[in-house]
Amino acid sequence: MRILIIEDEARLASFVRQGLSQAGHVADVADNGATGLEMAAATPYDAILLDLMLPGQNGFEVLRNLREFGLRAPVIILSALSGTEHVIRGLDAGAVDYLRKPFEFDELLARLRAVQRTAGAAAEAPVLRLADLELDLVHRRVSRAGQVLSLTNREFALLELLRQAGRVVTKTRMAEKVWDVDFDMGSNVIEVHLSQLRRKIDRAFPTLPPLLETVVGHGYRLRDPAQV
Repeated sequence: MRILIIEDEARLASFVRQGLSQAGHVADVADNGATGLEMAAATPYDAILLDLMLPGQNGFEVLRNLREFGLRAPVIILSALSGTEHVIRGLDAGAVDYLRKPFEFDELLARLRAVQRTAGAAAEAPVLRLADLELDLVHRRVSRAGQVLSLTNREFALLELLRQAGRVVTKTRMAEKVWDVDFDMGSNVIEVHLSQLRRKIDRAFPTLPPLLETVVGHGYRLRDPAQV
């Protein structure tokens, strides 16, 4: 998942971002509501973590503006305001969940998984399939021909993006969804990760048809052998 953290407490924002990265997510940080709105409008985030006590416009105002701008990313409020009235107000304003500070990071991850399952149920099954390749989005497990593969978090995210897209995915799109906003498009990091991914899902199975295809001048896609 690509997640936006709108939080003005620098230490907490850094802690959450680092934890999300270690869990295989990509996280960006905005330290005020106005910047958060700009980032949310520019990037299609899978979820937004929103503090309420922000400088300038508060979290309730940010949430209202998100909805008025037509930005539908699910919002989880993270706030030290623990009164029931704040929870009700936040949920009524359009947030999908409310987590009181201080919180256990594992609980935050669990709530993000719930958001992902809800989004997956609306779009596709939690297990994505292509030929004999399977991606279990809930348990973050990949297998081909019944053999479980060992993928890094980035490799899994790239494979998930390619499978869900169902078409050619450009390097720019990969950078937006799998890397940070300050990703250097001049580097060969994406090619290196795709090469490793190809080695694991294709070259490791020489008797099976390859799935990862390079479309020269455009990007990459997963090819269904049955449709060739």
